Amino acid sequence: MAKVELKGITKIYDGNVLAVEKSNVTIEDKEFCVFVGPSGCGKSTTLRMVAGLEDITAGELLIDGELMNDVPPKDRNIAMVFQNYALYPHMTVFDNMAFGLKLRKVDKAEIDRKVKEASRMLDLDNYLYRKPKALSGGQRQRVAVGRAIVRSPKVFLFDEPLSNLDAKLRVTMRSEISNLHHRLQATMIYVTHDQIEAMTMGTKIVVMSEKRIQQIGAPLYLYNHPINKFVAGFIGTPPMNFFTLKIAEKGGQVVADEGSFVLIPTADQQKHLKAYVGKEVWFGIRPEDLHYQNKPSTENNMQLKVTNKEPLGADTHVFVQIKDKSIVARVAPHIEVQLGESINLTCDMEKAKFFDLKTEINICEPEIKNTWSSPK
Repeated sequence: MAKVELKGITKIYDGNVLAVEKSNVTIEDKEFCVFVGPSGCGKSTTLRMVAGLEDITAGELLIDGELMNDVPPKDRNIAMVFQNYALYPHMTVFDNMAFGLKLRKVDKAEIDRKVKEASRMLDLDNYLYRKPKALSGGQRQRVAVGRAIVRSPKVFLFDEPLSNLDAKLRVTMRSEISNLHHRLQATMIYVTHDQIEAMTMGTKIVVMSEKRIQQIGAPLYLYNHPINKFVAGFIGTPPMNFFTLKIAEKGGQVVADEGSFVLIPTADQQKHLKAYVGKEVWFGIRPEDLHYQNKPSTENNMQLKVTNKEPLGADTHVFVQIKDKSIVARVAPHIEVQLGESINLTCDMEKAKFFDLKTEINICEPEIKNTWSSPK
């Protein structure tokens, strides 16, 4: 397969409209790399530049060490799976999958072998002579993937391929595409706005926002060590809670004071927060790191009023109020809380994050700045 390198890739449209700014990322051979971020962040434009469907304004794109900036899409040996399937409605499944091979004048016997091998892999054997209108959304997406497989490309590109499917089918197709990656041992680049897809499918995640890469890393690394407030809030479901605290010194310790409660950072956090004494910072805590207590704990306790709750079976999301902000705690399903009741929640400070109020950079983990390719 192939190694893909983006070196300072930039895209500027007519009218000086910036779409992607100085993206630097290396996708190793056989990696499943997911570009994730909100709409308009530049992830699909980046994928289209890799595919050759968009010109590169600045920077270099290399596939297996070869410069691809001016190479036509058909000569890049890549295959792309689109959001809308892009199937020919008048052709059968077989002909849709075989179309690219026929254009290349591949031998008929070889076409038949490759199409049937891909159809077995994707469980499409019984649908080869149907037309797309007779297929479900998931089956059509399999055909689009099969059309890519038969070409034996160096790189597979996926542009939000599951966004048109219903929630249940998306879960199934996530698993199928992941299994396909393991079977083919192929280099795959996948674009999505859904962070659950990114977390469950990618071996490497590239988080984008505001036209630039925010952080690159393995899924759990990004979850546990976000470079900034955006990444911390984007990766994770429900998202991380944020509210402001004032850093102060009390009794020889650096503490974080909300007004109605005081939190005591870990020794390592205190070391980094010392420079912020007298200033406000963003405090971040994930819902699963807020622990329900029957009685107030002696340290890092918050007594907050319940404003809403969502029983989900395996757990319950309890919403509480901090001044004008609502935050959520994930608690065990057997815990009974009432709307309007004040409950005690303890922060797991080992998991807590502190972010600069203006730059929104993670204050207490400076070492992860090395993974950030395009700082502001």
